Amino acid sequence: MRRAVQACVVTAALAFVWAPAQARAEGYVSPWVAANAGAGFSNGNINFDNGRAGFGVNAGAMGNGIIGGEVDLGFNPSFFGTQNEFGSNSVIDLMGNVIIGVPIGGTHGGGLRPYFTAGLGLMHRQIDGGDLFAASSSANDLGWNAGVGLMGFFSEHVGLRGDVRYLRTINASDASLSDPFNVSQGNFHYWRASAGVVIR
Repeated sequence: MRRAVQACVVTAALAFVWAPAQARAEGYVSPWVAANAGAGFSNGNINFDNGRAGFGVNAGAMGNGIIGGEVDLGFNPSFFGTQNEFGSNSVIDLMGNVIIGVPIGGTHGGGLRPYFTAGLGLMHRQIDGGDLFAASSSANDLGWNAGVGLMGFFSEHVGLRGDVRYLRTINASDASLSDPFNVSQGNFHYWRASAGVVIR
């Protein structure tokens, strides 16, 4: 768990450092609600109910150019199923992302910003056990996410944001001098479609 948390913190810090210095002038916060789909474990062909709701917040900064950084925090209660089936269960993600977006109409007043975002962070899964899945389990994994979206501003400070992104765990063994990038795709994955308000 310590290595995953450290990787998440470093990635978030790098995302903000990577953004241009003038990005601090266009900071934003965006609370959102979401629906998750396509969730499962690819190695065992285990899939879960689609359409589970989640919520969270993004906070970041964009420069007058096209590159910025943001932190994405998402919480998905009852992700795997009902409490009767799985007990109390959830998925939490904390990602540090780079965001690339072109401001259409400028960076002041109304306008649009289509964007691409990707990054690394922590994915936490918790299942306490219920009638269908009696065993309890908990996991903290390094993960990645990538997606596309659109911010639309009605005024100088308020707008709407929506995006679709894919989240997946990463399997990483202990790094060695001969193979410092000994990583592979993890088995747990899902899609998330979110919509929310954006305040800059």
